[in-house]
Formats: sequence, C-alpha cells, structure tokens
Amino acid sequence: MPNHDLTWNTALLYPAPDSPELEADLGSFQQLAADFRDTYFEKVAALDIVALLAAVQEYEALQTRMAKPFCYAHLLFADDSGNETYRALSQRCSELGSTLSQQLLFFDLELMELNDTVFAAFCSLPEAREYIHFLEGIRRFRPHTLKENEERLLTRKDLTGVRAFTKLFDELSASLKYRMELDGEERDFTGEELLSLLHHTSPDVRFRAMTVFLERHGEHGIVFNAVFNNMALDHGQEMELRSYQTPIQPTNIGNEIPDDAVEHLMSVTEANYGLAQEYFRLKAGMLKMDTLRNCDIYAPVAETERNYTFAEARELVVDSYRDYDPEFGRIVDAFFSERRVDVLPRTGKSGGAFAMGISPALPPFLLLNYTGTLRDLATIAHEAGHGLHFVLSQKQNLLNYHAPLPLAETASVFGEMLLTRRLLDNEQDPLVRRSLLCAKIEDIIATTFRQTVLTRFELRLHTERGGGLLSNDRIAEIWLEENGKLYGDSVEMIPAYRWGWSYISHFIHSRFYCYSYTFAELLVLALFQKYREEGDSFKPGYQALLESGGALSPADTARLAGIDITDGGFWQKGYNAMAILLEELKLTL
Repeated sequence: MPNHDLTWNTALLYPAPDSPELEADLGSFQQLAADFRDTYFEKVAALDIVALLAAVQEYEALQTRMAKPFCYAHLLFADDSGNETYRALSQRCSELGSTLSQQLLFFDLELMELNDTVFAAFCSLPEAREYIHFLEGIRRFRPHTLKENEERLLTRKDLTGVRAFTKLFDELSASLKYRMELDGEERDFTGEELLSLLHHTSPDVRFRAMTVFLERHGEHGIVFNAVFNNMALDHGQEMELRSYQTPIQPTNIGNEIPDDAVEHLMSVTEANYGLAQEYFRLKAGMLKMDTLRNCDIYAPVAETERNYTFAEARELVVDSYRDYDPEFGRIVDAFFSERRVDVLPRTGKSGGAFAMGISPALPPFLLLNYTGTLRDLATIAHEAGHGLHFVLSQKQNLLNYHAPLPLAETASVFGEMLLTRRLLDNEQDPLVRRSLLCAKIEDIIATTFRQTVLTRFELRLHTERGGGLLSNDRIAEIWLEENGKLYGDSVEMIPAYRWGWSYISHFIHSRFYCYSYTFAELLVLALFQKYREEGDSFKPGYQALLESGGALSPADTARLAGIDITDGGFWQKGYNAMAILLEELKLTL
C-alpha cells in the first residue's frame, strides 16, 4: 500500500466537513425529530399494533439517517483531535445529538410503558419479529426509568457533565507527547510508539518507556483525578435516582447477563490466576531474570523480535481469514483496498485501535496505530474481525445491528486465533514457535485475567467514590491491590505503575465493558476448539452467530454455534485450553 493509502478515505461518507451534503443532513434532523414527536408524543399507548409497527420503523429510519454524520464526525476527531475544524464538528454533533436525544426520549419511555397485552399482540405480528428483541431490551429498564421531564433533564446535563469530562479525557490523552532517549537520540514519541517499546529487547528501554508514559500521565494527575472522580460520582448519583443496587447492574441488564453470572465468570477467572503466574515464572526464566517486572511481560523471548511491514501484516491477516472462508477474506481485504483503515500513529490521533460500524447501509471503518510488532499484527486481525462482524450483521436492521457487548469481541478474538494457528502451523523453528506461543498466551492473559483485574478495580472505584472524593494515592492503592492479586510474587510492579489506571479509556467510554473481553476470549477458545474438531460443519453455525448481530440474547446467539454458556463448567474449559498452550510452550524450552 502506498503511504497515501495508509489513511482512511472518509470521503466515502461525505466529501468534506464543510460539504453541502453534510450540512443538509445535520440541518434536517431537528425538524425530523420535531415531526416525529408531534406525531407520536403521548399517543403510543393508543396506537393499534400495525400503527405501532410503522412508528418503530419510522424511528429506525430516523436513527439510521443520524448515524452517518455523527459517526463521520467521530472518525474525523479520532483522526486528528487537534484540528479545529474537526473539533468544532465533533462538538456540534455532540450538542445536536443531546438535543435530538431529548426530543426522541419519549418514544423509549412510552414503549416501556406499553400494556403487556398490547405488547404481546404486537409480538404476534410476523412483520414485527425483527423488532421484538430490541423492544424487550428497552422494556427491561422499566423499573429504573424516570418520568420524561426528568430523563430529558439528565440527558441535557450530560452534555456539560459526563460527556464534557469524556471529551476532556480524550483531548488531553491525544495531545500528550513523550520525550525519551533511544539509541543515543532524544526525541518525541506518541503514546502508541512508546508502548510498542515494551516489546524491545532491552530491559532498560522497556522500563524507561513504561515509566515515561505513565509519569507523563501523572503530570496531569489533577485532571485525570477530576475526570475519574466525577464520572464515578455522576454514575453513583444516577444509580441512586434509578434504584440500581450495584454500579455494574445497568451494564449487566443491557448485556442480558444476570449479576451472579458475571460474578461467576470473574470468580472462575480469579481461581485460575495461578496459570498466569506459572507463565510469568516461565517467562522470567526465558529472559534470565529472577523476577519479571510488569514492563517485561511483553518482552521478546528471542534475541531479536521479527518486525512486520504493513504490507506483510495485511497479507498475513487477509490470508488467515481467506483460508477459513474465501468470502471472509474478501470482506477483510476490502477494508484495505477501499481505504477504510487509518494505519500509522501520529500526534493528535486517537490511541489504541477500534472498528466503527455505522449502519447496515454503510461500510465500517478501522483505526490502527501500527508499529510493526507481532502484537500489532494481532491487533489488525482483531479489528478486522470486528469489521467482518459489522459487515455480516448488516443483514439486520439498525436496531439489531450491533452485537450485545458480551459477544462484541467474538469475531475479533476468533480472527486472532485464525492468525495464530496460521503462523504456528507454518513455523518449524522452535524459537519462533516459542515467540508465537508466548504472544498468544500473553494475549489470553491480557483479555481474561487483566480484564477481570480492570473490572474489579472499576467496581471498587465506583463503590468507594460513594463515600467521598478519592485521592490519587487512594486510587493508586486500589489499582495496585487488584493487580497484585493477579501478579502475586511472580511479577514486580514498577513505581510508575501507580498511574496505570489513568490512561484506560474503557473506564471513561464504556463503563464495565472490560468483562466482555473475558467473556469473549473464553467463548472463542471454546468455539475455536469446536472448529478444530468439526471442520467445515462448524462454519454455518458460526456465520449465523455473526449475522445475528444484536437480534438475540447472548445465550441464544451462542446457541446458534452449538455453545451453551449456561453450562456450569463452561468458563473453565477456556482456561483448560490455555493450560494446553502452556504445555505446548514448555516443549520449546
């Protein structure tokens, strides 16, 4: 790919941020929302079931129209948060979105209050079938919903409350530059470039990279403290208003997973922390260290770690998907050939990686920060899996387009497994195999054990914030305590890690999202084992799972692929698969 093709082509959505097409769309929404409100406000309960179906379809069409410009603004802002035009458009869309949410809020509330008999009659309509799960999802929140004026007030205040703090977090994080000496030259790094040095062969470089990255966040500790405290305080007050019992309960209701099932998932994970500690001790031996430091977890176990050009990475990822299914390969390759990927890190660009699915009618986009490591290679496979999921679920309407959070990581993690097995199956050198196995085991640790640590930390942060303002010292204590449970005496945490909580965007953007990674990783380990046992007969069920989007509950969706997530021993099966990988690793030592 030529360099100019390493940025995404957002002109696939709109020609430019000042284009008449974008202005026409943004300028139409207030009137469309007002017309919808005039037609249906305080009238939903009186509609017959055919008219009710028409109202839901009209609502879906309006949401579909709004998704395009709002996602376009998000893509531009993620591309360069320092660009004033992009910032202005992002803020405009945020404010407009808040206004529209207030206008349309009544519809969800009136759907919640529909008489159960009327709702049952609606569900009996054949044409209503594709909307049932969406409506059931809304109605589950009925015990925790306020009156319309109160809901509108909360939505309005979000713009200068949680949304403002979220935007502050994003802008500050994207603006940070990091100065460090490397190979005799002191220069500036982006956060992603610095974190990629955790894969460096030098222990000193790894230590300094993590220290510089975290201490830079510590320099802005007052701001990060205000963001985290206020986000937790806001959530606590809203929980009280809505009569939730625990901070995680609204997330679990939305995910259709009972609180005790989530607790069971995390308890099984914690019971297997010993597997991670066994690996960390093996890794220390490979690196000839007495005790691993947490900046050494991703250190290469070979003297030099292979670096992949982006062209090589693209080919490996596309081929991994193509080997599984030629159509999957075609879908993944289209992200690159159609320039729907932004590849390289730069100042002002959002860190990390994401896939954005806009609507069933529009192509998804991927953001990467590629630096050439094996982990970056896995990230491409991961985000391509998200993109594939978004494409396949375009068979659904917008209201069922997005998979439920516990299944949102399924295709991405499965894609990583496809890549790992392709690399392992084509590699005979035991040293390279060792590196590949280490990378996969570290990935499982990161997406199961670490995500449980993050969820436990987040729960404690929200619970303790209910008792008053948390100092950075107290937040650091909670953070180090929860990480210490995973590491035990097998890993030493470096001093700067007291700021390790401050850069994790999931805490800000998607409250209690992290356990979805654990759910998905263990689900995928079971799915992948099933695929290896069944071969081609596995594929139709897995494709049906991806195509279902959010049309079914997580349990019913997994059942399409022959998986029963209610099985009491299900989660342990994933850790049994990790134990097999550990034994495979020992054979290379």
